[in-house]
Amino acid sequence: MLIRTDIQSNFLNLFTKILENYDLEYGNKLNAFMLKISNNQFNYGGLSEELQNALITYALSRHTCDELIKQQKYGNLSAQAREKLKAAENNTGELGELLLYCLLESHLQAPKLLTKLELKTAANDYVKGADGVHLLKIDDTSYQIVFGESKLHADLQSGITSAFKSIKTMLDNGLDKMRYEIHLVNANLLKETIQDENSYEILKKILIPSENDEDLNIDNSFGVFLGFDIPISDDERRVSNSEFRNNILEKIKTRIFDIVPTINEILKDNKFAGYNFYFYIVPFSELAKVRVNVIDKLKQ
Repeated sequence: MLIRTDIQSNFLNLFTKILENYDLEYGNKLNAFMLKISNNQFNYGGLSEELQNALITYALSRHTCDELIKQQKYGNLSAQAREKLKAAENNTGELGELLLYCLLESHLQAPKLLTKLELKTAANDYVKGADGVHLLKIDDTSYQIVFGESKLHADLQSGITSAFKSIKTMLDNGLDKMRYEIHLVNANLLKETIQDENSYEILKKILIPSENDEDLNIDNSFGVFLGFDIPISDDERRVSNSEFRNNILEKIKTRIFDIVPTINEILKDNKFAGYNFYFYIVPFSELAKVRVNVIDKLKQ
């Protein structure tokens, strides 16, 4: 692999897989994961714990992480990452952005090139419109630049509509120009952390249009995270643990399958022709409260 993934596949142990690589129109893929359940509630404690670790490599560049580790400044790693998060009460999107990063690295095996949070305090605005950028290797000569889009909406339909609207805006504003600027910056960052000269040369050919090799095929694609609210009543919780797990799984499956025709219909829009989409859907109970609580814990 040209770039390391910092989020390992065991991150997925937090979840029960509902759908994995489910086929949508034109070969696009849908994944739906549900947090593991303990005592008739989602295990948000386990999620918060794992995200505290993931935040460091999400918020900071590999160069910054490696330098701080080399200097054994472990406290600085966590502190600098936490400083980049918005206050929980004003933070509507960063939980989704962080989860998208984790899933693209651990499940899609597409390592991070850059995240919005990583450049948050920088003067430039290279990643406006994308929540993160990842690199997906298809084969030895084919790669995809994966632009991330995350939405946390109580209503799944609204989240889907909003996500596609944002992606359309990115395309309208010139994805190629944004891609060029992102990777011109990032190629310099990569050189500081990649010791293998051959890997660096390949990455430069992928990331910088003027360096592109005629033997390399490079396409753009989108990784989409959709978090939504699944209401759970007190009566629904007052059943046995096994019955609760079965009931909530079926409830979530129904909600997701209900929305698949909507996604497929939107994918038929000519503007999206030629692009690959990788969808990740995760349900939450009391989404608004969870979003604040998790971010609050990450900032502590």
